[in-house]
Amino acid sequence: MKKLILISALALAFIACQDKTDKAREIVDKSIEAHGGAKYENFTAEFDFRKFHVKLMQNEGKFQYERISKDSANNDIWDVVNNEGYLRLINGNQITLSEKDQEKYKNAVNSVAYFVLLPYKLKDKAVNLEYLGEAEIEKQKYDKIKVWFDKEGGGKDFEDVYCYWFNQKTHLLDYLAYANGGPRFRRVKNRQTVGGIVFQDYENFAITDTTLKTHDYDKAFIAGKDSLLSLIEQKNIVVK
Repeated sequence: MKKLILISALALAFIACQDKTDKAREIVDKSIEAHGGAKYENFTAEFDFRKFHVKLMQNEGKFQYERISKDSANNDIWDVVNNEGYLRLINGNQITLSEKDQEKYKNAVNSVAYFVLLPYKLKDKAVNLEYLGEAEIEKQKYDKIKVWFDKEGGGKDFEDVYCYWFNQKTHLLDYLAYANGGPRFRRVKNRQTVGGIVFQDYENFAITDTTLKTHDYDKAFIAGKDSLLSLIEQKNIVVK
């Protein structure tokens, strides 16, 4: 009898967990559609980000992300990430880097692409989703989604946990939070649609209460327990 009760409890827990995953996926899919939908599958976008010029290309599962800059000697530096891996070019010539530097530059390029291509990036196979319930921020209702990654395909920061707040009316992603590099909470500052894809600038806040879980950073933000660190902006956006 006890064994039967335990099995039933485990089955109910599994169903409840699956329900949260399914609801989260439904919310994310609606948000992807609101941000650009099928436009993400085949496009080329270019923009300026800090001292870099960035080019993001996607074509039916194939991708290439490029980060272009100049060094102190006025050399052209290209960091390229695609389905085949990573490479660095200086003045058009491929150079050899240490494994450590390869990972550093590859992750830097991927990080820019990841945040710019949200929420589309939440379709990746390594992504796990969980619905955490509703929240209210600045008089707007939100669905709160927890995100984490599988080790396989999740990159070097696969253990990181993120949280996203999706506007229930517009289905747009308005806030996000993460702890890697310090507790951070981002709020959309500016939003523009270029070539049918929504691009978002963010205010990047540090959360001063370091005891909170990532999914509770909205509470610290509402309570004023934060400080503005930086602006995350893409400028001169062109989509083809």
